[in-house]
Amino acid sequence: MRKYETFDLIEEDQRVKLVEEIGDVHCMIELMVGHGITDWCELHDRADVKKNKLKKWSTLVNDNEAQR
Repeated sequence: MRKYETFDLIEEDQRVKLVEEIGDVHCMIELMVGHGITDWCELHDRADVKKNKLKKWSTLVNDNEAQR
């Protein structure tokens, strides 16, 4: 996402590879939640921390997204 000035510039093959990787990570997260290693609340809390960091250093997140 940081590589492109606008998201419509992402080449389709790169988008497909990204979706595959996201799906793999999502599968592993679901397995870890299912095995009690973590839970969705912890993950959402951590995502909020990351969004706040990105809000400071990146244009990917605006104030409204960081406060969700």
